[in-house]
Amino acid sequence: MNDQSDNINVDMDQLELFFIHHLNKIYAAKKLLVTELPEVLDNAHFSDLREAMYDTIESVKNQIMRMEEIYRIMPATFSEYDSNGLKGLINDSFNDIKLYGENPELRDMSILFYLHNIECMEMASFQILEMASVKLKNDRIKLLIQQNYEEAKGDRTLLLLISAKYISTV
Repeated sequence: MNDQSDNINVDMDQLELFFIHHLNKIYAAKKLLVTELPEVLDNAHFSDLREAMYDTIESVKNQIMRMEEIYRIMPATFSEYDSNGLKGLINDSFNDIKLYGENPELRDMSILFYLHNIECMEMASFQILEMASVKLKNDRIKLLIQQNYEEAKGDRTLLLLISAKYISTV
C-alpha cells in the first residue's frame, strides 16, 4: 500500500535553505565550544579528561573547517540568526560547570555530563544533515558531513570511556 502522503518531495531550494539553517546552528555551537573548552580544560582535575578535552578541541576545529568548506561549496554564508538553541545549551553547560569550581570531582563529573550531552546533540544533528545531504546530490558535502558525524561519534565514545573510568576511580 503506497499512499501519496508517504512520498516526501521537497523543493531543492527549500532543502538547501533547511540544510544551511541547521548547519548554522551546529556551526555556531561549535564556534562557541572551541572558545569555551580551553577555559574548562584548564580546570579539569582528571588527566584523562583533560586529554579527551584537548582531543575534542582539535576535533571541533576540524569540524569547523569542514563546515566552512560546505559554506563555500553551496555557496552560502554563516548567519547567527536563530542559532541560540545549541549555543544556549552550551552556555548553560559551562555556567553549571562553574558551580562546582571548588570541588574538582563534581566539576569533572559535570564537565563529562555536559560534554556528553552536547556531543549527542551535535551527533544527532550531523546525522540528520548527512541524510539530507544525499538529496543535495553533492558527494563532497555528503563526505564532509559524514566525516563530522563520525568524528562527533568518536568524541562521544571517548567521553563515555572516560566517564566510566572516572566514575570507577572517584
